[in-house]
Amino acid sequence: MEQLTEVTIEAIDLAAWAPYALDVQAVAFGLTPQEVAVRLQIVGRHAVQPGVQAYGALAEGRLVGFGYGMPNRREHWWSTVIQPHLEAQGHGDWLDDVFAVTELHVLPEYQGQGLGTRLIRTLCEGSGRPRSILSAIDAETPARRLYRSLGYRDLARPVRFPNTVRPYAVMGAHLPLIGSPVQSQAANSR
Repeated sequence: MEQLTEVTIEAIDLAAWAPYALDVQAVAFGLTPQEVAVRLQIVGRHAVQPGVQAYGALAEGRLVGFGYGMPNRREHWWSTVIQPHLEAQGHGDWLDDVFAVTELHVLPEYQGQGLGTRLIRTLCEGSGRPRSILSAIDAETPARRLYRSLGYRDLARPVRFPNTVRPYAVMGAHLPLIGSPVQSQAANSR
């Protein structure tokens, strides 16, 4: 589907944009109003974490996609859930000195146009970390294909988070991501 509206990627204040981000996530991920209310509180806590970065995909001032992440810390809830799975696969070191992509969502009508790629590249390139880690639904989805195309590989699966039905895969990539301008410059200088 071709979009006539230009979409820009801009840094956003995660706390201020949280309600709009959750609207996007609700549509993109199929969340119920109750799930949105719970996640809104979580995003509020994430917004004040050290090193958090958030970017929005904006079309005429409307948020049509977003992504955010932060340097991973082992005491974060997400880390405590994935740690035993990573350690069982010999990947426990992926919890240290890594940028965790916490959320990345694009409205369905804007998917397939490279916005997810632009968002995740922008997040990771500004992270200052050598690696990135994320979790995605453990199924062959467009998101998993996107992550693999950027260099992410499965580190642990299936991972079950409390109060979720679907299993997840934990994926990791060395930075810069495959095909990034930084990586291309490094390859050309060899």
